[in-house]
Amino acid sequence: MSDVKIVQRHKIVAFYGVTETSGSTTTTTFYRMKKFTQLAKSQNPIEYGRQYVDEPFGVTDVMGYNPSIAYAFDKHRNLPVQEDIIKITNDELLGDDAVRPIIIVDTETNDAWKRDFAVIPNSEGDNINVYTYSGNFRCKGELIKGTAATTDDFQTVTFTEASN
Repeated sequence: MSDVKIVQRHKIVAFYGVTETSGSTTTTTFYRMKKFTQLAKSQNPIEYGRQYVDEPFGVTDVMGYNPSIAYAFDKHRNLPVQEDIIKITNDELLGDDAVRPIIIVDTETNDAWKRDFAVIPNSEGDNINVYTYSGNFRCKGELIKGTAATTDDFQTVTFTEASN
């Protein structure tokens, strides 16, 4: 069992898609989500529970998932991810204008999971020492499995969908 080792939290990181337009060219860059104090994922399973008349117990099946990621960060300048979330918050963007792709990457294996999320702001400025933002990213699309590649030590990534 010497090959068993614990995975440290900072080895599983998130990358947020920021879309930028220059002239007629639009590109999405997946930037590392830096300076976040919280990125906690909840699976939020959709359950179907019932009890059959011929059994003395109930049964439950998972029928789907509605994942969300609770976020919080201390405001920093010159971080594209934070700037985008702050723009969504301050401009009160709605619908598809507030949907962003997020990739979760295991930096030791390069395994990656990508999904679109609606950015749902909740609160800001609730810390006396630094300006903070918090909210949730809520599921807006199917989970796509794949791998991540980086050329800058996981400051940005590119995603390749797994072939099934």
